[in-house]
Amino acid sequence: MLKAALLDKLWARMSERGDFPMLSQSLRTTMAAMKNDDLDLTALVQVVLSDFALTQKVLRLANSAMYMAFGGNITTVTRALMVLGMDAVGHLVVGLKIVDHFHQSAPHRIDAKLELSRTMLSGCVARKLTERIDLRAGEEAVVCTLMRQVGKLLVVCYLEAEWDAIRREAESGTLDESAACSAVLGVSFEEIGLEAATRWRLPDMIRAGMGTYEPDADEPQQVQWLRAVTNFSTEVADALTAPSTAADSVEARLAQLAQRYGHALSTEPEALVATSIALAREEAGEGVMREIDELRASAATIARASVDAETRIAAGIEDLRALPSENALAPVLALASETVLASLGFARTVVFVRQTTGVFKARLGFGRNVDQVLPMLQFDEAFEPDVFHLAIANSVGIFIENAQDSKIVVRLPAWYREAFADARAFVLLPVAANQSTVALLYGDWLHEEEPRKISQVEMSALNELARELGRFFNRAPTREVETL
Repeated sequence: MLKAALLDKLWARMSERGDFPMLSQSLRTTMAAMKNDDLDLTALVQVVLSDFALTQKVLRLANSAMYMAFGGNITTVTRALMVLGMDAVGHLVVGLKIVDHFHQSAPHRIDAKLELSRTMLSGCVARKLTERIDLRAGEEAVVCTLMRQVGKLLVVCYLEAEWDAIRREAESGTLDESAACSAVLGVSFEEIGLEAATRWRLPDMIRAGMGTYEPDADEPQQVQWLRAVTNFSTEVADALTAPSTAADSVEARLAQLAQRYGHALSTEPEALVATSIALAREEAGEGVMREIDELRASAATIARASVDAETRIAAGIEDLRALPSENALAPVLALASETVLASLGFARTVVFVRQTTGVFKARLGFGRNVDQVLPMLQFDEAFEPDVFHLAIANSVGIFIENAQDSKIVVRLPAWYREAFADARAFVLLPVAANQSTVALLYGDWLHEEEPRKISQVEMSALNELARELGRFFNRAPTREVETL
């Protein structure tokens, strides 16, 4: 009962801060998207796109030397997902969300910053250890490493008085911090971390991988490997950040760890020591923190920077051309939709797909509150005197520069006015296959934004994107279109 009461108190304290429920929901959404058997990428793409800094981090990592062999020149989150896989990007998102949350939770406390820096360094060690293996396994190991330390981070950031008591107990010399936590709170850091993993609905494998490594434990090989990576990375970070420790003592400790974990990690002890020392010399932990700080500080500037829309659209077209015509439609439509969204800085994009019943129905969308209105967005192909029917009868896209103009308003269907009353301007791009329109791409700017236009060059590029998209409908079976 004492344990349950403490955990409830901790979660109540976190909820009072206001930001923690958002983290929990974001992590649950991410995990739900990763578990989707239909490989509908849109939920996970939406999680990433909702955070500018996270979007840049995912794209930067996808284009880094570490992952270059898997694609290179990746310009959209959708493409990163298609190339790297749902699991790899999903685990990356989980790790980044956790780190960013704690980075914001204790911006002024030195002890919290030091604890987060040590956690970040352990993540660097884990990623370095796993960078030459399967991406999914590598990012999964990084998440396990971060989550093993989440319990301690939660106490440091949300239970300040209790953390002070734990630290005083540990400084007395009779107990280490882990044992002191159990003595003061009646629950261990590890148990708190596991509770967080359960409440965030992280997979069983992540929770198992957070555990303590025991060489002779009767556990599946994958669990043992994850625990070895997690525990080794954590202990290396502890050794490298221990206060007032002589260099030779640090190297001796690293050598002990390398001997203990070398076999489980399938790496020679000498190589493990060399990797750990190299990370210390590069000040990897500080470098990662600096990267996060710089990314956040420059996010507004980058967002305002003028980007060549034509170039961005051209990159999306090349991504589509690299895919076979029989590729599943869901990721293809997500890629096209995200390209349109990012290239012109639209607030929202939606893809309508014609069903066998003759109804154009919204199947996916990105941007502000799109998920809430998707069920409302559909229209019959039978002619009506509105701009949507004009668009599906056209061979090229149309741009409505002022959706609030009285002459345009009368040409907007009621379902559209109800769902997107805040649209200032929008574009409609018909997608043709087999001599008929099979889909419609929509993108808009909001009334609160500065007036913008689409140039002839940009419209030409958008039309080329729509034409390339039609290729995937020529061979797509009807059942696939209906079950995106």
